[in-house]
This record gives sequence, C-alpha cells and structure tokens, in this order.
Amino acid sequence: MITRSHLGITWSMPDIEEERWEFFNHPAKQEWYTSHAVTWERIVSRFDSGALVPYPRAAKLGDITVALSYHSYDEYQRYLGRAKRGYRKNYSRMEDALQSAGSLNLKAPIILCCGREGMLYSGYRRLCLGWNYGMVPYVWLVNVDNES
Repeated sequence: MITRSHLGITWSMPDIEEERWEFFNHPAKQEWYTSHAVTWERIVSRFDSGALVPYPRAAKLGDITVALSYHSYDEYQRYLGRAKRGYRKNYSRMEDALQSAGSLNLKAPIILCCGREGMLYSGYRRLCLGWNYGMVPYVWLVNVDNES
C-alpha cells in the first residue's frame, strides 16, 4: 500500500520476530496482553493472516478503539516530540530520509485486535511520520481473538 502527499511512504508487512521485544519487555503493554489473554504464540500464529489497513489519525480504527496510539498532538508532544534524544533520534532519521529521498519503504506499524479493542503493538514513530506529513499511514492489523 502506498500513502502519498508530495512525499510518499510505501508500507509493507512487518516481521513479527523483529518486534518480539514489545511483547516480552514493554511495561505499558503487559496489562493489555493479560486482560485479553494474549500469548506470544497466538500473536505469531495469527500474524500472517493480518492485513494492511489505512489508519487515519484518531483514537479508533473503524469501530476498534486503539490503546497506546497516542494520536493527539499533545500526546505526540509528550511521547515523541519531547522524548529523550535516543528515542527521538530514530524518528528524526526517518524524517530526514523522507525529506531527502521523497519516498520511503517502511514496515507498517502493528495493531493487535481483540473484539472492538485494539492496541498499537509497535511502530509509533513510523505512524507519527505518516500522520505528521499529512498522510494516512497503513498498519498491519492482526486479530488475536480467542474465537478466531
């Protein structure tokens, strides 16, 4: 999928193994996994059946409420704009590359979904890059419901 403005980002399916840290180590996400009984094995087994879907800047993706997406400008300022240099540095590199080349190929951010509740699993900086340049980024949406 391609998102365009005067700049462009081509979004592709991410590699779940590259995002493994988010499941085992990210403290803000542990409660969501527990409350939805989501295991690493379930994420991996359902991952390939995910889909690239557009995610306009909002707290919801269609009828799915997305936790930890920090979509508002105030949240962006708190979590990325004023972030420590190391976290912000990777965003700045992507931004510089996009402005220099005019286009980028990026792995899509990942959203896990259980029923009507989702969580931004990974890719916040990539998501912000699209949003901040007036694009509608694509995300890899993975249904991890028990029933599916």
